[in-house]
Amino acid sequence: MKDIMDLITTTEKYSQASIQKRFESKKHTVCYVLMDNQPRVLKWFAPGFKGNIETEFQVLQQASSRLTLPTIFEKDNENNVLIMGYIPGKNLGDILDDSLVNLGEKQTMMCLLAQWFAQFHTFFRKDMKFRIRGDPNVRNFLFNNQMWGVDFEESRNGNPGDDIGGLCASLLTFDPMFTSEKFGLCRKFIEEYLHNVSWQLEKINDEVAYAILEKISWRPEQEKILRNYAHHIRKKGL
Repeated sequence: MKDIMDLITTTEKYSQASIQKRFESKKHTVCYVLMDNQPRVLKWFAPGFKGNIETEFQVLQQASSRLTLPTIFEKDNENNVLIMGYIPGKNLGDILDDSLVNLGEKQTMMCLLAQWFAQFHTFFRKDMKFRIRGDPNVRNFLFNNQMWGVDFEESRNGNPGDDIGGLCASLLTFDPMFTSEKFGLCRKFIEEYLHNVSWQLEKINDEVAYAILEKISWRPEQEKILRNYAHHIRKKGL
């Protein structure tokens, strides 16, 4: 992965940027910086991801004034960089895995998350065709009085169940995996989502199971437990 200092030291546009924090990203370089004393996030896309930068730009450009998404300031095509607003807040994954956060607070987080997905799917819906956020990972959300979504490069047209099932799979497979609390939070999440939309989720247990099985490709050491729980959810539900 490219180091952000390469961008700052070799590109005049970013030469005055002051790095405040680096964010975890598997493919790209993402940092919170100060530019002209203004808080910004630089997302520097890896080579070969021009389609992804355009996808994320389009989602943010269309929806950031209406939904809780980062503000987009610029798409720098020459350097493959998106310049976005900075959202202070706590990562949802950390909140849900914090033993000091009580169950009621976690249920509230899941309700807010369900409402966020309902708003996103409703905003981009045309007739019964949907744009989904893609990569529905609990770590792609921040809480700061409201639920905020980040990272939209994998957004695409699709079935809302892919997002909802994928989010459940993400929560269930975070350590500690497949706890009774997390199953309950998934049920709360789905219940609240359905309360906020006018459509149904078809075969949502199958969607969750499939999303769990997809994780085997990068967690081969956990294949047995992932397959067992995917089978259980498909047969008996969440």
